[in-house]
Amino acid sequence: MYKFGFIGVGHMGATLANAVIGAVGAENCAVCDADDGRAKLYAAAKGCDVLEAKAIANQCRYIFLGVKPQNMAELLADIGPVLKARDDYALVTMAAGITIGSLCELLGFTAPVLRIMPNTPAAVGAGCTLYAANDALRAENRAALLAALSPTGELTEMPERLIDAGCAVSGCGPAFVYKFILALAKAGEGVGLAPETALKLARQTVLGAAMLAVESREDPQTLCDQVCSPGGSTIEGVRSLDAGDLDAQVQKAVAASYKRTVELGKGK
Repeated sequence: MYKFGFIGVGHMGATLANAVIGAVGAENCAVCDADDGRAKLYAAAKGCDVLEAKAIANQCRYIFLGVKPQNMAELLADIGPVLKARDDYALVTMAAGITIGSLCELLGFTAPVLRIMPNTPAAVGAGCTLYAANDALRAENRAALLAALSPTGELTEMPERLIDAGCAVSGCGPAFVYKFILALAKAGEGVGLAPETALKLARQTVLGAAMLAVESREDPQTLCDQVCSPGGSTIEGVRSLDAGDLDAQVQKAVAASYKRTVELGKGK
């Protein structure tokens, strides 16, 4: 028996597997993937074992379902009979838009489930992972899963009905931040900086501003005001952002991502 099994070691599946292997050891973990070559390469690099999906469902206590939402029904049809015959196990799903209830409906029975929505900064231990669990998940299994995931960054519990909305901010948000970094760097080039210098300044500025926002616990508007001296240069730039209705553009982006997340959950 293994403690942890990962069905799917694509980008996010591998990120979570890396964190768990670091916490519990490779000897306690097994992986598989639709791309068998990728699973073997990952296992060779990390020192864990490769099993088929049904074997992971049978031999692992904590089973991460790292497949795309549109592939979840096929996977559950394959491993469902194995799980139904088991007792002490837990499923971890990270498929966008698929609720715990929908997952259990696809299985045909109520399984113990932890639903998580991680984001890509989990790869450097600075992630924001949202989670919710059903009543079938035993307290000791829930605690063990959260402990194993803790190296990925911050874990935030929320009502499942808000997970999709939260994911539109934390899950999709990194892409919006990267777009801002690129825009800031290009703007730096526009006023005469070399491209590599502009990108370096943009990256570090976003990192530092985010760290200050977290560690100072000041309201972001207060932090903004602290940079803006009356009649100074920063306030002119902020006024330009306001004139372009930055708030509305970000709201549109989050709303569009949320809408698509809901659609994915409905199989669209």
